[in-house]
Amino acid sequence: MELSDCSNEFEKLVVRMNMPRVVIDNGVCPNSTVVKIDSARSPGILLESVQLLTDMNLWITKAYISSDGKWNMDVFHVSDLNGNKLTDENLIRYIEKSIETSYYCKTEGYTGLTALELTGTDRVGLLSEVFAVLADLECDVVEAKAWTHNGRIASMIYVRDGNSGTPIDGDSDRVQRVEGQLRNLLKADDGYQNNTRTCVTYGGNTHMERRLHQRMFMDRDYEKKFDTEKSPIVSVQNLQKRGYSVVNLQCKDRMKLLFDVVCTLTDMAYIVFHAAIRTVGETAFLEFYVRHSDGHPVSSEPERQRLIQCLQAAIERRTVKGVRLELCTADRPGLLAEVTRVLRENGLNIARAEISTKDGIARNVFYVTDANGNLIDPEIIRSIREKIGINDLSVKEPFPTNCREEVEKEQQHRELQDHNGRNGGGTVLVSLGSLVMKNLYQLGLIKSYF
Repeated sequence: MELSDCSNEFEKLVVRMNMPRVVIDNGVCPNSTVVKIDSARSPGILLESVQLLTDMNLWITKAYISSDGKWNMDVFHVSDLNGNKLTDENLIRYIEKSIETSYYCKTEGYTGLTALELTGTDRVGLLSEVFAVLADLECDVVEAKAWTHNGRIASMIYVRDGNSGTPIDGDSDRVQRVEGQLRNLLKADDGYQNNTRTCVTYGGNTHMERRLHQRMFMDRDYEKKFDTEKSPIVSVQNLQKRGYSVVNLQCKDRMKLLFDVVCTLTDMAYIVFHAAIRTVGETAFLEFYVRHSDGHPVSSEPERQRLIQCLQAAIERRTVKGVRLELCTADRPGLLAEVTRVLRENGLNIARAEISTKDGIARNVFYVTDANGNLIDPEIIRSIREKIGINDLSVKEPFPTNCREEVEKEQQHRELQDHNGRNGGGTVLVSLGSLVMKNLYQLGLIKSYF
């Protein structure tokens, strides 16, 4: 065996020796499953763990992070979307395998697709115009996510050729046409002209949500603040004796909160040595002991302010805005352009979007507001559902807990009517959530329903 072969085998041995060791325990905590991960310390390993857990739609309610020397010990208390422990043995084994193998065996989730990355000034109807351009250029949208924050928009769109189903980046002329037309749509007239960016790459193992954070960070969306009163509480103080900067955050708890914070700290080149995360009711408290990658704590007031602003922006980007519309229907060419055109023609702005297509079925989620980011008239929602298809487009909107029984009774009544065929052909079906919220709004009990 040659020396180079010996070196390769030794490197593989080192990798396997340093693989994360995962222990999942359901007996420690009465209302959550404990996931303990021991691993050799390396750049980005904490983010990798949090990303894997959140990608499985697990809610991290509590966590302890500790880095001692060259070894990490991370403990996460997780539950499913309903707040229950993880009892499915297949899921538990899948979590163990995914965490233990992810660090030396990367997979490409978007092989065979072309990635479009967009950044620009947000406006009503912008996404509709983007999807219309792609439809005209015969580009099928397979996956997409779009975030808006502080008047800016970032989007990642994975496309393929509408005829052959192959990536489009092999045709340089076509790529130039796509980039040119999208760049024209994203041009701004408010002083942000230089921040309009488009990029076409070949799809690989890029994590879409981390990339969106990076795009908005590069776009400096954290600098232009519209509403400081509702911003998350963030403080940064130096612990001089230990050489750490202590970052404390307090905000409303939600899914993927820890991922958004750790993602930002990692991309800003801060290393987390210790951390404690807990939730009390609907409020999350996060504390991190960090140093910059150069080994020093935060060294100046401008750096401290920038870190605070970036963490606030990271939390706000994913904050639910507007009414949640869910579209589930058979996919067809131009479907996305058609649906978003209806939203645009009714004066609705898409604050967030999650687009996916699998096995010929389109599952799209839109968070929509009016042009000013305010309450949408339920009559507009009703009209939109009629145009798109009441059975295809549903309304998922948060409503007060004390209205849940009323909504459930109304839903049972509607199901009974549908079963007995008592509804005539001209009867208009509206969202139950819209019906309840409209009544509350008219009675003056609420000012908005999002």
